[in-house]
Parts: sequence; C-alpha cells; structure tokens
Amino acid sequence: MRTQRQRTPPTTPRRAQLDMRGARRARRAQRAAQLTASPRYRWIVLSNTTLGVLMASINASILLIALPDIFRGIDVNPLEPGNTSLMLWLIMGYMVVTAVLVVSFGRLGDMFGRVRMYNAGFAIFTIFSILLSVTWMSGTGGALWMIVMRILQGVGGAMLFANSNAIITDAFPVDQRGLALGLNQVAGIAGSFLGLIIGGLLGPLDWRLVFLVSVPVGILGTIWAYVSLHDTGVRRPARMDWWGNVTFAVGLVAVLVGITYGIQPYGDSTMGWTNPAVLAALGGGTLVLIVFCVIELRVPEPMFHLALFRIRAFTAGNLASLMSSLGRGGLMFVLIIWLQGIWLPQHGYDFASTPLWAGIYMLPLTVGFLIAGPVSGWLSDRFGARAFATGGMLLAAASFFWLLELPVDFTYLPFAAALLLNGIGMGVFAAPNRAGIMNSLPPGERGVGAGMSTVFQNAAMVLSIGIFFSLMIAGLAASLPHALTTGLVAHGVPAAAAAKVAALPPVSVLFASLLGYNPVQALLGPAVLAQLPASSASYLTGRAFFPSLIAGPFADGLTVAFAFAIVMCLIAAVASVLRGGKYAYEETVSLERSGMR
Repeated sequence: MRTQRQRTPPTTPRRAQLDMRGARRARRAQRAAQLTASPRYRWIVLSNTTLGVLMASINASILLIALPDIFRGIDVNPLEPGNTSLMLWLIMGYMVVTAVLVVSFGRLGDMFGRVRMYNAGFAIFTIFSILLSVTWMSGTGGALWMIVMRILQGVGGAMLFANSNAIITDAFPVDQRGLALGLNQVAGIAGSFLGLIIGGLLGPLDWRLVFLVSVPVGILGTIWAYVSLHDTGVRRPARMDWWGNVTFAVGLVAVLVGITYGIQPYGDSTMGWTNPAVLAALGGGTLVLIVFCVIELRVPEPMFHLALFRIRAFTAGNLASLMSSLGRGGLMFVLIIWLQGIWLPQHGYDFASTPLWAGIYMLPLTVGFLIAGPVSGWLSDRFGARAFATGGMLLAAASFFWLLELPVDFTYLPFAAALLLNGIGMGVFAAPNRAGIMNSLPPGERGVGAGMSTVFQNAAMVLSIGIFFSLMIAGLAASLPHALTTGLVAHGVPAAAAAKVAALPPVSVLFASLLGYNPVQALLGPAVLAQLPASSASYLTGRAFFPSLIAGPFADGLTVAFAFAIVMCLIAAVASVLRGGKYAYEETVSLERSGMR
C-alpha cells in the first residue's frame, strides 16, 4: 500500500511578501527590545521629549514680543478696535486648543501607543510652523490665516504635551522619575520665558523667522523620535468616548472664549463681563462641562477618568498645579507691561526697543527655574514631593509679596532678586509636583492622567490671563481717564482730542504697552500731533510723559494682581501639604500583593 506524502503548498508571491514583512517586524521588535532594555535609552527619551516640550512651550510665548513686527509685516494695526480680537486670538488660540485637546490625545496615546501620538505631534507642529512662515496674504485675511494655522499648530503641541510625561514615566524607574520629569517640566516652563527673548531677537530681523526657527528643530525631533523612541508602556484597548470628547471640547472652548472676550470692552463698559454673549459662553460652557461630568460617570470607558481623583496624591497635585498656574499665568503679561510701558522708558530705552529688553531683564526668572527644577526633582526621588512642592509655593508667595512692596520705579537689583526667588520657588514646586502626580498613576492610565494634569495647567493659564487683565483694567479704569485728560490738555492737546483718547478703554493702553508701541503717539495719531508745537509733541511722545502718567493707576492694578497671586500660591501650598507622604503606584501594588500593606 502506497503511503501518500503530504505536499507543502507552493509559496505564492503574496505569501512570500507577508513572510518578509513578518520577519522585518520581528527584527524591528527585537532591536527595539534591546534598545529599550539599555539604561542609555531612558536618557534618549528624556532628551527628545524635553526638546519637544521646550519647542512647544517657546511657541506659546514667542509671539508676545514679536507681535508688533508680525502685524506690521501683514499690514494690520492691532490697536484698532476691530483688530483687538485678532491679536488676542493669535496669542491665545494656541493655548486654548492645547488645553482642549490634550486629554483626548493622552487617551489616544493610552489606546494606540504614546510614542506614535508623540511622533505625530512633532510632525504636525513642524508642518504648520512652515505654513505660518509662508503667509502670503495681508490685512485681516492674513491675520485670520495665521490664527487658523496657529490653532492647528496647537494640535501638534497638544500631542507633544499629552504624551511626553507618560513616555518618560514609562521609561524611568521610580527612583529617577523626579529628576527626569523635573528636567522636562522646567524646560516647558522656562521655554515660555525663553520665547520672549527669541521673539524679541528674531522679530525685528524678519517676522517670518519667528515661525521658521521651529522648523529645523521640528524636523530633527520628528526624525529622531521616529528612529529612536519605542512604546514601552501598557496599552489599554478601549472604545473612544465620543460624547465625552464632544461635550468636553464644546464646554471648555466656550468658557475660554468667554474669558477671551470678557477682557475686551463692551459698549460703554471697560470690560465685556456684562456682554450677554460672554455671559452665555461662560454659563453655557459651564453647563456643558457639568453634562460632561455626568457622561463620564456613566459611560463604561470614559476619556476623563474621574475615578483617578480617588488617588489623593493625584488630586492634591492637580489642585496645587491649578492654583500655581492661576498665580503664575498672568504674571508674564503684568511684568512685560510694567517693564515696557513704564520702567524701561523711564530709564532711557526707546519704546521700539523695550520688547527685547523686557525679555532680557526677566531672565532671572528663567535662571531660577533652571537652577531649582532639576535639583528639586532629584531630591524628591529620595524624600518625596510634599516638602518641596509646599516649600516652593511658599517661596513663590514670598516673591509676589516682595514684588508688591517694590515701587513702580524700582531699583533693578531688588526686582531681579524677587524674580529669581519666584523662579526658584516655581522650580522647586513644579518638578516634584509633576513627579508626584505621574508616580501616582496606574501604568495603563498614564497618558490620560498626564493629559488631565496638563489641561488643568493650560486652562488655568488662559483663565489667569483673563483674571490678571481684568484686575489690571479695573485698577486703571478708576483713575486713568482723568489723568490722561488733564495731562494731555496741560500740554496743548485740544480738549476734544484729549477726551477722545481718555474715553478709550484701558485695555487699549495695556495692549499698547504690551506690544512696545509708543502709547501716546499711537493713541493720538499723527493728525493731532501735527497741530501741536514741536516741543509739546516731542515731550508727549517721549520717554517721560506716558510712564509718569500711568505709574500711579498702574500701581493700583499691580497691588490687586499680586495679592491675588499670593492667595493662589498659599492655596497651592495647602494642597501640597494634603497630598500625603511619598507614594508610587508600582510600589503600592507590590506591597499589597506581598501582604505587607
């Protein structure tokens, strides 16, 4: 009886191609496993993610100093009433979109891979940096194009912010995370101040360089991340929570838009907080966010894991971060206005050069961050986050009190020392606080948890800007109109023209100072100045008149703003005390499983 031999089916081209792909995947997986097992890999992760966060945070502030050059480049006067919204959205659109999308991208990172989402963020950020730099339109059309591109650039920034902390947490052991997250966090916060200097240097050369400067960094980072980074964390397969995503986005956007328009004048009011549209946006947005919370409690796989707030270290750390960001967010604007509108002109600087010098004179703040952040992160690995986060907020509160006690026309050395103390305090707080938050998260929730933490921080920055501007405007509105009228009339300006300038909302004066314009020259206009004697016109548009005129009303606004910042820092310190002792999720789980806890 003849036995039948089993024949192997012939290899088809399609099967051979699939086999080759499988072999390539296996080799790639083997190489990735070897690379990620090396201690060197974690420092590659830290270097790349810090580069990404630094680039994204620099771009959050780089426009503040470069805006006059950008608007001149596209032939738009940002001080005209109809253009105020364009200027605000160009500044704040990036912040709003990163705040809105960062949780969703953290959730997607948990589901599909954090490195994959992070790499996409680097590429998207770079593409829209290029599109911003090639703006060809002028006027309102050019400004609207830039706002849209800026918002889309913020999508890439949200992907970077949402996943960088989770990637670091996956790569580093518990006893090194404080240092690693501290370096990353300090780079992010310091980047917001470095952006001021970079914008001041590049804007006068060519406004397009403000956007082009990110392109080589983005290309390098994208290629480097694609080649070197690999997902080592726990993926958590899940379904997308579409209703949660939609209600969260709609609610948060409505609230942040309401804040943006609330600081603009409405009718005869100096601010728009009585504007029905602003009230509808704030009230409607809050209502939608309440609906969002109800949805998240009912859906099986929510995007915003409210159950994470049962972890005391996570809740206390995020509350402290929220309060800290509220206290710090508007500080940058207040200091820029203080330096550009008053102090620098009083000390011999032309208005055109004040934006760059304001960034330079604020360097002690950045130096404090860079000194304190890594050191406190390293120490928190050994001793826990509570003492450092609490002490950092107390130092920050003390620095705000110091700034509050300084005269408007201060001596620079005490001012620089107060800024340095503020930077040290914020640096001592930021790194341990972020490490404490990330250490408390289960491995499968690190992306969404990091996104939740970042959304509190970024949304608080926008809210803080609204609060600080409102406090400053309220302080100016009481006495600035009378001071403007009497001062201008005393130097020959016709009463009707002086009254017209005095009737302008205080926000116009603040924006003029923020943008480095000569405020009186911009507000009076060439027609009125041409009617005045040359000596009067020269004095009114010189470096002495406006700073001395605004110093008194501005001091009132500073008092209220800094008092608010002190209160926020003290609340953050209390929240930091309540976080509990040293805590890490892996350590807790291992102790529970071994019966030791």
